[in-house]
Amino acid sequence: MLSEKLLLLLAAAVVLGVGVGELLSSAAAAAEPGGEGAAGKLRAQIGAYYFDGWAGKHKLAEKAEWARNAPTHLTERMLKEFPDREPVWGWRDDSLESMERQIDVAADNGLAFFAFDWYFSANEKEVKENSLHTGLELFLKARNNSRMKFCLLVANHAPFDIRGEAAWAKAAAYWMPYFTHKQHVTAGGKPVVIVFSSGGGDKAGFARLQEAAQKAGLPGVAMAGCGGASRETGYTHTTHYNIVAGWEKGLQEHKYQELVQDHQRAWKGNREQPYIPCIMAGWDRRPWESATGLGMDKCCWFYTDRTPEAFAAHVKAAVDWMDQHPDQTTAERLAVICAWNEYGEGSYIAPTKGDPDGKYLQAVRAAVKP
Repeated sequence: MLSEKLLLLLAAAVVLGVGVGELLSSAAAAAEPGGEGAAGKLRAQIGAYYFDGWAGKHKLAEKAEWARNAPTHLTERMLKEFPDREPVWGWRDDSLESMERQIDVAADNGLAFFAFDWYFSANEKEVKENSLHTGLELFLKARNNSRMKFCLLVANHAPFDIRGEAAWAKAAAYWMPYFTHKQHVTAGGKPVVIVFSSGGGDKAGFARLQEAAQKAGLPGVAMAGCGGASRETGYTHTTHYNIVAGWEKGLQEHKYQELVQDHQRAWKGNREQPYIPCIMAGWDRRPWESATGLGMDKCCWFYTDRTPEAFAAHVKAAVDWMDQHPDQTTAERLAVICAWNEYGEGSYIAPTKGDPDGKYLQAVRAAVKP
């Protein structure tokens, strides 16, 4: 006797006018790890920058009670004035359990990859012991990491600059195990690496990186530079980390829609140098400023009126832009959100005490899932 499920499939095939085999294939695809949330089944592969300031030992751990078990970038001001930013899993994310939970909630809502912030040092021991790489290493160990992809956002700013051909060659040696990982994000079959400070690129160094990739059996590397990324230097793609018009213009409150418009105006590319749209989740880094923050200057504008609905419209606009401009973006329809967990900068979509239902993540799901 035919099973109830098979009878339903036969009935559906008749109604839809498709073969049973085709319907079974669709059902099997939906049952794969990640289901309809698997990157290949989405309208776009939207990822998010992952900043791991939520691991390691706080510099005030021995001096202040509030910092005793605090991760490196938590601040007293954040605890007192911005408690709604605390993730639903707590401030620390340096456990395998926490990472697996993050992967599940991200994949369930259609997020295709994490772009992990990565920090250079010529000293291999310093790279391995840097707590800012904790999330990346946990992702690689996670039992459910087949549900998402990953890539690197190279934070090549001071004091982590990569200067000169030899330094880029050293970085290439660090990165090859990541680039050859089956879950690494690719564009045109090449692993994607995003460079934060495109002005820090090095033509000879990039050539060494491409050579190392080819020796590792890869067709090369897709180099995506943030901002004005020169093709002459070796950047094959462009993108942004974020665009904050009021940088170093002092504390001023502005509308989130201004932030959105600044980013959407930057969505431009071409066939020779495709653009990966950057989507801004918000910006308000006051928790890191002042004496009870990280001691940073009160430098820039902040945007306080973001809503899940406004963010949803921003995400949808990015997907629509890729629909309308296939010749300006990647064939893989890559986009990236700033950010998954920049709680100190006010750029985050991970579920928090202020958003326990994950409405910002639901905005991603609505935009990318058919």
